[in-house]
Amino acid sequence: MLSGDDGVIPDCISFNSIPHTTRIFSDFLSYSPEIRKFFPTAPDVEHVAAFAKSVPRDRERQARVADVLEKQNRAWGASDATLSNIRRLRDGAFAVVTGQQVGLFGGPLMSLFKAASVLALAGQLQEQGVDCVPVFWMATEDHDLNEVNQALLLTHDFQLAPFTAKTAGVAGAPVAHLRFAEGTNDIVAEAAKLLGESLAADYLRQSYVEGETFSNAFAKLYTRIFSGREHGLVFLDPADPELHRIAAPLLLDALRRSAELDQAVLERNNQLHDGGYHEQVKVTGESTPLFALVDGVRLPVHRANGAFTIAKKAVSAEELQKRIETAPENFSANVLLRPVLQDYWLPTLAYIGGPAEIAYFAQAAVVYEKLLGRITPILPRMSATLIEPRIERLLNKYEVELPELFHGECQLRDCLAARSLPAELKQDFEQARQSVEAVMARIGESLKTLDLTLVEAAGRTASKMHYQVSRLEKRAAQAELRRTDILSRHAAQIENALYPNKSLQEREISGLYFYANHGPKLIDRLIDLAQARCPDHKVLTLS
Repeated sequence: MLSGDDGVIPDCISFNSIPHTTRIFSDFLSYSPEIRKFFPTAPDVEHVAAFAKSVPRDRERQARVADVLEKQNRAWGASDATLSNIRRLRDGAFAVVTGQQVGLFGGPLMSLFKAASVLALAGQLQEQGVDCVPVFWMATEDHDLNEVNQALLLTHDFQLAPFTAKTAGVAGAPVAHLRFAEGTNDIVAEAAKLLGESLAADYLRQSYVEGETFSNAFAKLYTRIFSGREHGLVFLDPADPELHRIAAPLLLDALRRSAELDQAVLERNNQLHDGGYHEQVKVTGESTPLFALVDGVRLPVHRANGAFTIAKKAVSAEELQKRIETAPENFSANVLLRPVLQDYWLPTLAYIGGPAEIAYFAQAAVVYEKLLGRITPILPRMSATLIEPRIERLLNKYEVELPELFHGECQLRDCLAARSLPAELKQDFEQARQSVEAVMARIGESLKTLDLTLVEAAGRTASKMHYQVSRLEKRAAQAELRRTDILSRHAAQIENALYPNKSLQEREISGLYFYANHGPKLIDRLIDLAQARCPDHKVLTLS
């Protein structure tokens, strides 16, 4: 039911059955004619390989960026394969990029999926004869602490175990500037105990320590996780001052042309609305693509009356330009400029993103055109649900399909109870429904010759009788549920493991939980999974 014939390549679940799938994402996956004006390159390996012809490579800039990457990755304990890839990048190789926030304990499972996806794509492009290296962009300049300062693990009995770290730093600062405060080691020890003696627990204790930054902790953890099979994944921390110095010309160009960029995005938003799509990023007539650091706090830069404002304080264009020239490390890109900044630093062939990122790339495309003269292709990251053996046995026992769990077609405990009724009783209820339908259908046919006005009444009576039979069956199931607490426990385990907090597993459960259970072979399986034939949401049973 849940996996392919070979037991390795999983079945697909159509994204039409995945909650909150937007129209823009659905049309992007099918690459419908309506979507192509927003995404000019088809999202497949062949078209990405062909895009290499249009990607300029500034060898001097590439070498400067490679120097920063070597410094960063060496500090995190990079493997020889990663350092070799950085040398290749310095010598002119292309890059394929993905990125994610630096979530506590490595973030949710989708962070692992993104890394696996970019490694898979890099391998596929190498097979096409395109020299490229995989890069993982850590979103360290984000300033929403609540989005990264929590992790969710599962206990041995599939109960949810949330964790929140203690931090030190200025509220509203980029997470790259925040450090783990006193008491962090105790939280890490508790999480490691829950994970059990494993590489995951060892890596966690080595990476997340009091006084460390979110950036370094995440990078050290992922460097260790992806050190095997010559993966060579390169990590990039954009908060590095030297990278900002390299980016100063782009930041200045974005400032000078901020009104032009803003107008282009507003026009693109209108085009999206006209096409029946939504805008992922809200902009106004006063927006700019820049943030500024003021007393350690990351604040948006706005346009007002021919000048600019930061925290409602007026700043002239000349003054703001001078600040960028002298201290570019105090300025960063907003969500629409960020991918352009990425591709100013790197000769990027493609970016791998999730549904929300794909949506805002439709807006960012106009910023790309204005500042770089090209639009980098974007491909969807792998989306999947991983099923532990104990959960697979429960799904098979109760005949639960993932789509009905995702869409709440029934309360899971009630469904499990109904499916646990004695087979003879379930058969009796089904026969009762069929009998009601058959008898009332015959009555309806007879009434047609007697009085047509009674046919509708017969239909209503049949519906009521069907409802009463189903209601009685539900009450029987509830009686079964009261009789034993095992069903309630099984329902909670299934929901926690596969649809925690009414969200997809990949968005909630820490990837470190699965790495603790399955070790380095999990990474190899995820990379293989990312290359599998399924174009939609994948399901992988773990052993």
